[in-house]
Amino acid sequence: MPVTTTGSELSTHGGSGWVPRVASHVDEVAAGSVWAPCGYRSETAALRSVLLVRPPDSIAAVRRPGASLMLGPVDLPAMRAQCDALADRLRDNGVEVHLTSPAATPNVVFARDLFWMTPAGAVLARMASAQRAGEERHAALALAEAGFPILRTVSGTAVFEGADALWIDPSTVIVGTGFRTNAAGAAEVASAVAGLGARVVTVPLAPGVQHLLGTVVFLDSSTAVVHRAASPPELAALLAEYGYRVIALPPDEELLVRRGMNLLVLAPGRVLMPAGCPGIRRTLERAGVAVDEIDIGEYLRAAGGIGCVTGVVRREH
Repeated sequence: MPVTTTGSELSTHGGSGWVPRVASHVDEVAAGSVWAPCGYRSETAALRSVLLVRPPDSIAAVRRPGASLMLGPVDLPAMRAQCDALADRLRDNGVEVHLTSPAATPNVVFARDLFWMTPAGAVLARMASAQRAGEERHAALALAEAGFPILRTVSGTAVFEGADALWIDPSTVIVGTGFRTNAAGAAEVASAVAGLGARVVTVPLAPGVQHLLGTVVFLDSSTAVVHRAASPPELAALLAEYGYRVIALPPDEELLVRRGMNLLVLAPGRVLMPAGCPGIRRTLERAGVAVDEIDIGEYLRAAGGIGCVTGVVRREH
């Protein structure tokens, strides 16, 4: 005889067999039980996972570099070799590398701009320039395929790029506002982290400064390096308030052309920086920072550095 049950007894109606979901989203992310583990609250904790974008074919088709936000022509095979070398160097340092190869516009290689990661998932950017519009969806696809949640997608008239957001401590995010991230974009970030018990403090960037990441880089929990000429008084006040020792770099060729400050922190007091910046390297080493370096010359021609290239997905909590 057929088994008959009332609706209230069925598991799909909450009856016998129904298992409630009790863990919070953040706990599920941290545990890796539903989502792949991701996120961080420190810019200097040990790096564990990144997203890199393999340079697309579109780079070879660029005829007017300025119209593509680049400084000069880029050798695609050489850039791909540098991308592979960077991925290998990161793996040698115990970092998981998610390498994606989208058929996209040239600037997609600068993955740090395309998202910013929280312990609950990614805040997906909305790029400020028309040339980069649509790159966000390639980041969204790569993150989703790797199992990382997307916490917020910036929309409306807001613009936000991931390199404009930095944790100054575990409960405070600095967002740089300028021509890449506007007030509405900063408000989206503030809304996204409010549920994590964190707040956003905005600082205005000087005209012509690409991102906050080009103005300040945290080296450990008490040391920061800054672009002296680009650092606004609001940033200087914040660094003083939070007790940071500041290493101020002059706006010389190593900083402005070779992008020696556009580096990647591998662990507290340990960094990977562009080759060819001996002055900045000596300054960092005198401050007790362990420095490794790598050639990224083709990325420099495309107007970015190691920090721009590396989409940070996870650091140790």
